Amino acid sequence: MQTIKPMQHLKIYSKQDVLAFTHLRKFETKMGERVSVLRDPKELEQSLQQSTARFVLVGVPEDMGNKGNYGYGGSDSAWNPFLESFLNMQSNDFLDGGEILLLGHFDFSEMAKLIDNNAHDREEQIAAYRHAVNTVDDEVEQLIHIITQNRKLPIVIGGGHNNSYPCMKGAAKGWHKAGVIPLAQINAINLDAHPDFRPMEGRHSGNGFTYAEEDGYLEKYCVIGIHENYIPQNVWMDMVNNPFVDLITYEDIFIHEKRNFIQAVAHATGFTDDTLCGIELDLDAIERTLSSASTPCGITPLHARQFLNFAAIDSKPAYLHICEGATQLSDGRNDPSTGKLISYLVSDFVKAVNQCLAS
Repeated sequence: MQTIKPMQHLKIYSKQDVLAFTHLRKFETKMGERVSVLRDPKELEQSLQQSTARFVLVGVPEDMGNKGNYGYGGSDSAWNPFLESFLNMQSNDFLDGGEILLLGHFDFSEMAKLIDNNAHDREEQIAAYRHAVNTVDDEVEQLIHIITQNRKLPIVIGGGHNNSYPCMKGAAKGWHKAGVIPLAQINAINLDAHPDFRPMEGRHSGNGFTYAEEDGYLEKYCVIGIHENYIPQNVWMDMVNNPFVDLITYEDIFIHEKRNFIQAVAHATGFTDDTLCGIELDLDAIERTLSSASTPCGITPLHARQFLNFAAIDSKPAYLHICEGATQLSDGRNDPSTGKLISYLVSDFVKAVNQCLAS
């Protein structure tokens, strides 16, 4: 058993915490009544080993990665609305809930507040956010490492897309230590309006995949649905000249109709089918969904649900990461429905994995 460094920003839930989000109703069983929690928060790894749950649900509600990428704040706002929706879904034959352990969430709000209160100008603030993301990386990576080495499948709700890096790094290390993969290296599929393959200029939401590849934890990467209008030329050249990276633009799918959406997803799962694969979904790909980079022109929620269903069935998932969603942005925009959308997406993924394991 590995020595666990303290994750000082991790808030582990009790059953009382879970039930506080759950609206009980006579003659019904809600998801919050069925999901489990850690038996002993002081014995994290031992409790995970003893749990019969297949999935471990974790929140990383932070927006420092987005702010460090010159984006809007607010990706820290979707976690609680997601829980409110998810824990009040019905437990039934389609999804019971007993296969899910709700571990808790990270709270980096004091770090963000310290930066906001002390940075003297925007550039100093950007540099401070990027420095702070390293702390987020370390703690998230460690938790994902522990979850996966105990052969549990992490479901991570963000937060910015910067958290793709610690998810990949932690999952690669953990699944390797569990003996599931020969090398501490995984693949990734990303449904996203942006490639997030920007230069290594300090950690932020736009370069998680660059850092993961450079550090040797990411082998193959395929991104679906990126918008041609938002690919920097240097990033485009880096990607098309890399044999371990593939991409399919939104325009090739929906404007030029070179292939349909499911064919694009099937291409991605085929490209990455040689080892475990991180499944990434950036909510800024979904049109009119509140995020740091919301778009009026993107995929539909139905496409996102189909993506997670197909990817869960046709790949070997290392983890699921849903990010960038918000219910309240720093510029005042708000949409309380984002939490419910995420709950649909999580339930689709869990159902699909369960279906695979049952067949």
